[in-house]
Formats: sequence, structure tokens, C-alpha cells
Amino acid sequence: MSFLIDTDIIIYALKGNEIVQKHFSKNANAVKALSLVTYGELLFGAHRSQQHTRNMAIVRRIASLFPVIEVDMPIMETFAEIKASLLQKGRPSDDMDIIIAATALVNNFVLVTNNERHFSNIRGLEIENWAKA
Repeated sequence: MSFLIDTDIIIYALKGNEIVQKHFSKNANAVKALSLVTYGELLFGAHRSQQHTRNMAIVRRIASLFPVIEVDMPIMETFAEIKASLLQKGRPSDDMDIIIAATALVNNFVLVTNNERHFSNIRGLEIENWAKA
């Protein structure tokens, strides 16, 4: 099984959340990656932090540990399909979340997130919450 790790799960791991760390340990041999969106969100958080230099180094280290999946045409095609479907159902969602979901779907990854509500309306998307025991 391969996992796309969402921003919140990375932050929980950095803060020492034991449940998240246990899931990372349990899945140590599994493929784990980040969306380019998650990388951007982590960079944004580092830029806004009071420990800018330290946190930028941490984000760059994370990007060296996990492959960062670029946004390409198949991901954007899937994004457009998901967004249109959600709007048609009257369930709009944040574009960045849809891109993360599209990245997981196109690459056959399970999305690991604590924001299950943000992603639960996306058909075919498999989700695991590593913040839960």
C-alpha cells in the first residue's frame, strides 16, 4: 500500500503525536509521498513562523525524505472532474484539497489525513486517519 501524507499529519508527527508516530512506524516500509500542495503549505507555515530558518530547514528535510509529487496534466484533469462533480452536488471544496485528492487518486495512493470531512465527498478516494488510534 502507498500513502499520500497530508499536511496535518506531517505537523502532528513534527509535534511528537504518539498515535501518528506509531502509524509511521507501523508503515515504515510502505511508500509514502507528499503532494506539491502539502510541500507548499509546509513552506508557508515555515515562512510565517517565528523560527523561520529552523522551520525552513525542517521542511526541506521532509522533502528529502518523502518524494514530492508534482502537479501534472492527469492530476489537473482529475481535479477538474472532482470539482465539477462536487459543485454539481452542491458540495464545493477547497481547490488545494481537491488537488491533493486528485494526486492521491491518479497515483493510487491512500490519502492519510485527519481532515476526513474535507475529503469524504470525493468518490473513489481511500482515506486513513493516522491521528486516530
